[in-house]
Amino acid sequence: MAGGLVALLDDIAALAKLAASSIDDVGAAAGRASAKAAGVVVDDTAVTPRYVQGFTADRELPIIRRIAVGSLRNKLLVILPAALLLSQFLPWALTPILMVGGTYLCYEGAEKIWEKVSGHEHEVTPAAVDDDADHEKTMVSGAIRTDFILSAEIMVIALNEVEDEPFVSRAVILVVVAVAITVLVYGVVALIVKMDDIGLAMSRRESGAARAVGRGLVAGMPKLLAFLSTVGIVAMLWVGGHILLVGVDELGWHWLYETVHHWEEAVGGGALGWVVNTAASAVIGLAVGAVVVAVLTAVKKARSGSDEDVAAH
Repeated sequence: MAGGLVALLDDIAALAKLAASSIDDVGAAAGRASAKAAGVVVDDTAVTPRYVQGFTADRELPIIRRIAVGSLRNKLLVILPAALLLSQFLPWALTPILMVGGTYLCYEGAEKIWEKVSGHEHEVTPAAVDDDADHEKTMVSGAIRTDFILSAEIMVIALNEVEDEPFVSRAVILVVVAVAITVLVYGVVALIVKMDDIGLAMSRRESGAARAVGRGLVAGMPKLLAFLSTVGIVAMLWVGGHILLVGVDELGWHWLYETVHHWEEAVGGGALGWVVNTAASAVIGLAVGAVVVAVLTAVKKARSGSDEDVAAH
């Protein structure tokens, strides 16, 4: 009897060690997958704060919470099942889908640059009091739609990193990635948009140091938001271009990837190699994005001309 109990305890201990090892493996894999998606995470973090501009301070956190819930719902209920099914039954489709999303990021980045250069940048105007609810709903919906694209990129990049794992492990890892990245992104976004309120509160304290820090935060927030906007644009081009660079290599067109890799080796690899790869990816992203912007602009002009002709007749 005692021997059976000891054997049972040994089995339980072995199972506990196996479970702990599995948890460690899942955590490590989730960490690797999240790191691969870091560029899109930066992009997501940089893009989101603009959706709460123009609202009163008491609505900022509720809006961010609604966007975060929508983002998590997209990741867990739509993107995750679709990505897992594709990886299980149509794994060859992941690279083209990833490249379509990368092209969209290139387009978004190039379009923002074009808006700045052409002077047609969209201005954010405060919502009127009588349509706050409708305006808030519109902004939240727009943010969730944009986040859907970025979330899909994050999840597919993460899935691509753990594609050799068993199906259940892939699912668990992607759930961990989805929750962790959503909490990270929107936690940081909440901190950014409330930083000026924190600074204002600190500026009213008795401590001279606290007041100085508070005034610095209030004065620095517009500059930080402008900087994040620039980082977001660069991140879109870099991530989108890198996705296309790797994608064309996986599809069999190796010359472009090999050329960039040769440049990396020419500077000795390491940090300089990363800079070269990032710069090359951003240039590729800008070139592809510029082509898409030009094509869509031409299509819009053609449609506009057709509508005018129809109206004239």
